[in-house]
Parts: sequence; C-alpha cells; structure tokens
Amino acid sequence: MPIAIVEIGPEGLSEYAQIPIRFEVRSIFDVELIDGGLSGIQLHERKIQPYLKDYDQLESPLEWPRQFDVSRWGFFLARDGDKNIGAAAVAFNTNGVHMLEERSDLAVLWDIRVRPEVRERGVGRVLFEYAAQWSRQRGCRQMKIETQNVNVPACRFYRAMGCELGNIHRFGYAADPRVAGEVMLNWYFNL
Repeated sequence: MPIAIVEIGPEGLSEYAQIPIRFEVRSIFDVELIDGGLSGIQLHERKIQPYLKDYDQLESPLEWPRQFDVSRWGFFLARDGDKNIGAAAVAFNTNGVHMLEERSDLAVLWDIRVRPEVRERGVGRVLFEYAAQWSRQRGCRQMKIETQNVNVPACRFYRAMGCELGNIHRFGYAADPRVAGEVMLNWYFNL
C-alpha cells in the first residue's frame, strides 16, 4: 500500500478527527514495585476481560486549538490514494504544554492513530518516522510519547521504534475518575 504523508493546519482537524483511535484492550501492564520501589519497578502483562477504549471520548482533536496555541504544532495525515488512513500530531515549543518540560529541544508525539482495517501494515511506522523527522528539522533532540498501561500494543510499538521508557507515573491520572486506575508511561525517542 503506497502511503503519502500530507501536512495540514489546525483547520484540517475535522478531517483528522474522522480517523478513529479506539482499540480493544485485551491485556494491561501491571506495575510491580520491588521493595517498595527501592529495588526497581517491573511491568508484567496480564490478560483481562476485553473492553473498548476510545481516547476521543476523553479529548477530541477538535478541542486542541481551544486548549493550546497549536500554531507551532505539526499535523499529518497518512493517505492511501485519496483515503485518510492515519494521522499524527506533534506538539512543539508551546507554553502551557507540561509534557514539553519547558524544553526547546523536545517535541511530543501528541497523538497517533491508524484506521483499524489497516493497522499492522506499516502506517504507524511511516507516521512515527515522519513525526521524528519533522521534530529533527526544528532542532529537537528528543521526542516524547505518553501512553498508558492499558495500551499494550502502543507500548510494544514504541519500543520496536527504538523508544525507551523514561518514566512510569503510577498516579498520573489520579485526578480524573474516568482513567484514575491507569498508569502513565512516558517514552522517549532520541533524534
């Protein structure tokens, strides 16, 4: 399948948002503290009763311009012919985006999504590589990606792309009852 990447502006987010980001959760990574964390942390995959997770129910791409100044962000559509099959967003140099850690050399892969019928066919890899190149062109040394312990396929994808798990924030979502039981996993990719 020939994949073309097209950069769009914030005005194209309605087209972007039409690509679903929901997936079936079949397993999670449980966090095990060794000696209360003093001797390390281990992740163990555990099968669970499957359920659907839809990140767009928590926050739609259409909300991003209302929450942040997205004028420096990159928005990309992956196309097969005239059909949008994937999308990605990269946050860069934006006040108020805590994930950027107040660093000018860090980009955040804010979102990446691939249509369910074309997942595991290289679309995510092409989008990831494009986002990394876009970030390099802006002088970034690293790209950061947040995911959760309920998104085991994403964790495996980021590791396969060469990312390293930078931190595990066990209580990162404690203030949001919709996801309070999930664990925040932040990955870093050296550019």
